Order: sequence, then C-alpha cells, then structure tokens
Amino acid sequence: MSSKTYNVLFICTGNSARSILAEAILNRAGNGTFNAFSAGSHPTGAINPNALELLQSLDHPTENLRSKDWQEFAADDAPVLDFTFTVCDNAAGEVCPVWPGQPMSAHWGLPDPAAVTGTKAEIAAAFTETYRMLNNRIEVFVNLPLASLDALSLKNRLDNIGRDQPESA
Repeated sequence: MSSKTYNVLFICTGNSARSILAEAILNRAGNGTFNAFSAGSHPTGAINPNALELLQSLDHPTENLRSKDWQEFAADDAPVLDFTFTVCDNAAGEVCPVWPGQPMSAHWGLPDPAAVTGTKAEIAAAFTETYRMLNNRIEVFVNLPLASLDALSLKNRLDNIGRDQPESA
C-alpha cells in the first residue's frame, strides 16, 4: 500500500448535507490514506441538523465539520487536491474554480435529503439512504488500487462509482 495521502473535496451547492456526510464518511473509511473536505458553491453556512444528528448517532466526529465556500480550496494556501467529487446536480453544472494540482474529478450526484418533506421518520429515512449510498461509493473508492491505475482507467472507475455501478469500478 502506498504511503501517499490523498486530499479529496466533496462539492455540493449548499454544503449542508450530502457533501458534509461524504466528508465524514471518507475521513473515517479512509484510514489516514485520505483527507476529506467539503465545500459548496453557495454554502448555507450551517450543517443541516438532520445530517449532524445522523453522523453523531453513527459516532462520526463532527466538531470540525462546517459549511464553507469552495473558494477556500482555490486559494494559494489550500491543500493540493487529488480528487473532487460533486454530489449534487446543481454543483455538477456549475463552473468550478481552478483547483491547485488539477485534481481528478467525477460526478456522484444524489437526491437531496434536505429537500424531503414529511414526518420526522421520513426525513430521517432520506438522510439514512443518502448516507448508505455515499458510504457504498466511498467504500469502493477507498479500495481502488490507486497507485496501479493509469489516469484513464482511474477516471472511468470514478465515473462508474457515480453511476452506481461499483461492480465495474
């Protein structure tokens, strides 16, 4: 296993739910091989309380999570990114800043659990389902043989993960 640590940015419009969940999942699943971050093109400035509650119930550290603007990661002193993943449709269609290091990018769009209305149980179920889908994708990602894949093969595998086709990833 390579000793390289990879920096990964999850991007969504509001940076309050999906990208926050992904950041927390990868920081735990990555076992020190990955540093996960999240940001939004138009951040809400707050983590969705349902996302926070779910992460805390699953014993994810949450004290360093915050909703932030993606421009933080385009600054000169930002971590050099190896990967960027958009996790919502709005951010996928937006023009992203130029990231230092020209990271490999893929779109892993998911429905927005924060847009779900209904009972507390229905809303919780939407967040749980989003967590499950992100967790599955991230588990496939962290188990890719990154050091042995050429750029085109890696890009294809990352795109397949976002299409919920991990068996071909």
